[in-house]
Amino acid sequence: MTQDASSPATAPKASVQVLCIGSVLWDIIGRSPAEMRRGSDMPGRITRLPGGVAMNIAMTLARFGLQPSLLSTVGRDPEGDELIAACAHLGCRTEYLYRSDDLPTDRYMAVEGGNGLIAAIADAHSLEAAGDKILQPLLDGTLGTARTPYAGIIALDGNLTLTLLGEIASNPGFAEADLRVAPASPGKAERLRPFLLHSRGTLYVNLEEAGILCQDRFTDSKSAALALLDRGASRVLVTDGGASASEASAHTMTAITQKPPRVTVARVTGAGDTFMAAHIAAEARGEDRQAALSSALQAAATYVSGEPPL
Repeated sequence: MTQDASSPATAPKASVQVLCIGSVLWDIIGRSPAEMRRGSDMPGRITRLPGGVAMNIAMTLARFGLQPSLLSTVGRDPEGDELIAACAHLGCRTEYLYRSDDLPTDRYMAVEGGNGLIAAIADAHSLEAAGDKILQPLLDGTLGTARTPYAGIIALDGNLTLTLLGEIASNPGFAEADLRVAPASPGKAERLRPFLLHSRGTLYVNLEEAGILCQDRFTDSKSAALALLDRGASRVLVTDGGASASEASAHTMTAITQKPPRVTVARVTGAGDTFMAAHIAAEARGEDRQAALSSALQAAATYVSGEPPL
């Protein structure tokens, strides 16, 4: 392993560290301004950028003035070397990454049209194959141990395997951490069940993902958030696109709900990660529940409009 919407005036101190655990890969995104459907062949732009849920969260945290450190796997291939350099340029620390000689650098490919995300494929096989090797800094004394657990903020993404997420939800080495958890996609929402079982962490999910976890259908974010508490969640934030977002805590058994700003949608990939990172940053600044939710919604709205969240 190689151990290799706020303003700057209100950003948290850079000394606030957040560990971002999960997918760090190359995003290959094709975008067309035209509406698209199955079989569409349209002119547009294709970009390659550092991505993955953990990486997207880390990049946004860095823009908000926090100090993100990545725990993931990156291959010892040319693509991996380029990715490491790009991470450093974006203010994301990489000294805790697991780098394998045998596993290639992961990739994500998506197609977006004027009508939103058309299709996407996440190739995170190397992350899944690396398994608990990416967690070693939190258990071998580098950042913590089972007896002296890491007590800072940890952002997790659902590209980790169910086994690994289950270990994090129950391992005493994570008992003192402020866990923030998001599924990588609705197809992986089931992997968050250990956090319901152990009533640990803050879950960031959309309405569809909340329905999958509760095996139910919801028409609004507030009812979904309260249902997740009934299922054992410690704390949740549920988003419903441009309709609403709700935050609920088992500590108070109450939910707060706000509507996001109305904007013209220019992109969607990474919006949920921006929302989560902005919310973490807002709470690191000391904002209360209402203010933190408002800051996160503003940052996400700015992001989907095509502008940077700051």
